[in-house]
Amino acid sequence: MTSLDPRRARLWERLGLGPVWTERSAPALAPAGSAGLPVEVPVALDRGIDRMGWDELERTVAGCTACGLCKARTNTVFGVGSRDSQWMLIGEAPGAEEDLRGEPFVGQAGRLLDSILAAAGLGRAATGASAVYIANVVKCRPPANRNPEPDEVVRCEPFLRRQIMLLAPRVIVVMGRVAAQAVLGTDASIASLRGHAHRIDVAGASVPVIVTYHPAYLLRNLADKAKVWADMCLAREVFDRTQPRAH
Repeated sequence: MTSLDPRRARLWERLGLGPVWTERSAPALAPAGSAGLPVEVPVALDRGIDRMGWDELERTVAGCTACGLCKARTNTVFGVGSRDSQWMLIGEAPGAEEDLRGEPFVGQAGRLLDSILAAAGLGRAATGASAVYIANVVKCRPPANRNPEPDEVVRCEPFLRRQIMLLAPRVIVVMGRVAAQAVLGTDASIASLRGHAHRIDVAGASVPVIVTYHPAYLLRNLADKAKVWADMCLAREVFDRTQPRAH
């Protein structure tokens, strides 16, 4: 079993989330303070985020000013899909269209994601075992669609962690490097993280995490769509082996 750096471990403990491990070939975690791996415990926890329900959490996100991204946003982008879903998909940050509409994955990358989900028998508007819930690591759009900065990720992290706890999904699919590194607490590459069922503890239960490429990446690298399909097939296999949790 691998461990997080001490500050991140304290954050996870306060949120009811446990350590990360993988079923095989665990990537090495970066040492504390490494580039791309934020370690400071965010002040946002003092607002009781770890005790909020869905509606209060969404209102808190809408009013958040914890980092500079709030200054240029049109809307916060909380998440979309059934809050009873057993599938959770996590992206990186909103883009221009997402910022305008307040919903994740509504641009060209979102349409590609919807096609991938439909092929897997899933959908953001679906119900039951076919329903998915989609969120981002960062809830506000970074300027010019750049990647979120480490400080922005860590200040938004308690919101995502609480979403994971409230949803209690059977499987999490993380899309893109920023999402994978934030959820798994590592600076390992997408290539090394793909193909394995990683796991995190969520309120005492083990939740599998599958890593795949971001749909925006696929728009520039269509040849890798087959890899994403393989990742979704792995997610389906893991999902089918996992018992649902009581909410």
